[in-house]
Amino acid sequence: MKSSLKLTFPSPFEIALLLTVFCLAGAILFTRPENVGLGAYAFEVLEFWKMGFWELLEFTLQMVLILIFGHALAISPIVDMGLAALAQKAKSNTAAVILTAAVTLLAGYINWGFGLILGAVLARKIGEQCQRDSISINYPLVAAAGYVGMLVWHGGFSGSAPLKVAEPNHFLVDKIGVIGVEETLLSQFNFVINAILVVAILMTFVILSKRNNTGSYPPPQVDFLKLATPKNYLGLIVGLVILGLSLFDFFNIPEKGLGFITLNFVNFFLLGLGLCLHLDLNNYVKAIQNAIGGATGIVLQFPFYAGILGVLKYSGLLVLVAGFFVENSSPSTFPVWTFFSAALINLFVPSGGGQWAVQGPVVMEAARAFMLPYAKVIMALAYGDQLSNMLQPFWALPLLAITGVSAKEVIKYTALVFIVAAMVLGVGVYLMF
Repeated sequence: MKSSLKLTFPSPFEIALLLTVFCLAGAILFTRPENVGLGAYAFEVLEFWKMGFWELLEFTLQMVLILIFGHALAISPIVDMGLAALAQKAKSNTAAVILTAAVTLLAGYINWGFGLILGAVLARKIGEQCQRDSISINYPLVAAAGYVGMLVWHGGFSGSAPLKVAEPNHFLVDKIGVIGVEETLLSQFNFVINAILVVAILMTFVILSKRNNTGSYPPPQVDFLKLATPKNYLGLIVGLVILGLSLFDFFNIPEKGLGFITLNFVNFFLLGLGLCLHLDLNNYVKAIQNAIGGATGIVLQFPFYAGILGVLKYSGLLVLVAGFFVENSSPSTFPVWTFFSAALINLFVPSGGGQWAVQGPVVMEAARAFMLPYAKVIMALAYGDQLSNMLQPFWALPLLAITGVSAKEVIKYTALVFIVAAMVLGVGVYLMF
């Protein structure tokens, strides 16, 4: 009898547990004082982990909300009607692919949760529309185009690391101070890099669409969330109030500049906009309920990442790790190393916020030693984090469920986009220092 060995990759939560174990072991082995017994210090390190476990609760909730509010916005009736109208513009394979990619990139730049769901729904609608119109398309390629919002999100208006460090009380404020979005997300170098990246992505999809112009159509209709006709406009009223409050600082405290753009601002604005577009308060509640399942991974993983941060911080392992990289790199090579290491780590920590909690303190400690501009180092990490999403199927799960396409069919195209984006972003990081 033949036996086959089936290898399975650990789940993101299992990887979070493994990283916790490695971090605990590293702290016990490399930071134990000579006069403290192994068993006693092992228990002390566990206490460090427990201390850190609850230190990022605010950040965890911010990440949960940015996904849920973005998801709810993407499935609002008004957005849905707009996507249906866009789908009718796809009259060829190239048009279908480029339209999906362009809209998804714009949506992902606005909010990663919004772009993730909107891209999937648009790809599905275009596939169904082309099937009705007997237009030959490569549907898996269209689905892949619906995922590329995850390639620009960390340089956009929901970027976890840049928005977190813009808050007056973020967890690294005593090390690097407050860094406003005008130095990161709204900086000239970020706009230039993003513009070149978007052009490169669209050109890649044009080439792929010309060479791969046939494929399957969507499987039978997916049961999307069906919302009732609005019975009242309470959601619109509440949403307008929230939108007004969210913009209060911009219009009434001009000396604050763009300092009001933080994670809390983005979430508050998304909440107000979502309520406005759903119109009916009950419909918005149903949309939120539909979106909550996608935040399961964040809820489970983030406390463990916070525990890892606690071990790094309280044991002194953070200083040792940062010192290692300072000794084995230079001010000119460290930013590029940060970029590629962030891309690698993202394969194991598929969350920009979680990765910032784990890798951010180490990178910032080294950046301080090299006297490098913090804002640019943060963006180097952000670019690396978003890059390997093209190889990481974790966040693609909603897209796969909505489009009915397998991960293998999508990644064979996004892997090519990964190569192009790696060259653009890698060169961009090197030139901006």
